[in-house]
Amino acid sequence: MNKVTFIGGGSFGTALAILLANKGYEPNIWDREEAVVDEINNKRTNSKYIKDVIIPSGVTASNNIEDAIKDADFVVLTVPSHIIRTVCKNFKEFIPKKAIIVNVAKGIEEGTNLRLSEIIKEELPNNPVVVMSGPTHAEEVAVGLPTTIVVSSEQMDKAELVQELFMCDCFRVYTNDDLIGVEIGGAVKNIIALVAGVSDGIGYGDNSKAALMARGLMEITRIGTALGAKPETFIGLTGMGDLIVTCTSMHSRNRKAGILIGQGYSMDEAVEHVGMVVEGIKACKAFHELKDKMQVSMPITDNLYDILFNGKDPKVAGSDLMERDKKHENH
Repeated sequence: MNKVTFIGGGSFGTALAILLANKGYEPNIWDREEAVVDEINNKRTNSKYIKDVIIPSGVTASNNIEDAIKDADFVVLTVPSHIIRTVCKNFKEFIPKKAIIVNVAKGIEEGTNLRLSEIIKEELPNNPVVVMSGPTHAEEVAVGLPTTIVVSSEQMDKAELVQELFMCDCFRVYTNDDLIGVEIGGAVKNIIALVAGVSDGIGYGDNSKAALMARGLMEITRIGTALGAKPETFIGLTGMGDLIVTCTSMHSRNRKAGILIGQGYSMDEAVEHVGMVVEGIKACKAFHELKDKMQVSMPITDNLYDILFNGKDPKVAGSDLMERDKKHENH
C-alpha cells in the first residue's frame, strides 16, 4: 500500500489523513508543533485545528521530517500558501524523487505572481505536481459528509493516481486538465468570500451576497482567462462550487474574518480572532498587483484592497461598487 505523508497538521491535512485511514491506509502527518503531534498520537484528537473529531489509530504524527517523509509515494502539502516555497526548499533533500507532490493550498505568490504549482516545480523540479481544489471544508470531510473535489496536473496520469488515492463513497474526486483554471479559481474565490463576509458584517442582505458572488465569479473568470484558463472551469467545482461554500459557510475563515471587518474590526484584529490563516487577505494583495499588470478589471478586489490596506470604510466601498458607471453585464 502506498505511503502518504502530510506536511502540516492543520485542519485539512488532518481531515484528509482521517479519510485515508478510513480507507485502510496508514498516513503520517508531519507538524512542527510538538503539542499537535503529541495530541494526535496520544489522545487521537487535534483540538487546535479540528474539534470534536476522533482520529483513527492508522494516522500517526511526527516532528521528524526525515522519518515522516522517508519512502513516501505521495507528499501532500497542507500548509498555508505563503510558506509553500519555504517548505519545499527546506524539505527537498528529504523528499523522495519518486514522490508525487499534492498541493491543497490556494493562492499565488506575492511579488512573483506565480501559481503554487509553479513554485513547487521551481523548488522540486524532479517531482510531478498535482493540485487539489474544490468545496471541501475540513470540518465536514473529517466526519465523512459527502463532498466533491477536482485534481489537476500537467501530468494527468499522476492526477489520476491521486484521484484513485482519495476517491471513496463520501469523497468524489474529478479530474480536470485545466491546471491554470483550477488554481486561479481556488485562489480568487477567497477574495470574494472575504467581501461576502464584510457584506454580512455590515448587515446587508441575501440579495447583496448573491450579487457579490455572481459578480465575483465574473472577476474570477476575467483574471483566469487572461492567464490562459478555460472559462468553463469556473462554473465547476473549483470556481462556482468553491465560491458558494466559502461565501456562505461559517466554517469559512475568510467569511468569518470578513464579518468582523464589516462590524468594525481591523484586519489584524479579525485575523487574531479567527485564529488561523485567512488566505483571502494575501490573495487580495497579490491579485490586486497582478490584475494591474494584466489590465484586468476587478472592482470588488479593488475595494477590498482599499478596505484592508488603505482604511476605507466598508459601507463607502459598498456604495462605490453600486454607483459605478453603467455597463453591460458581460463586460
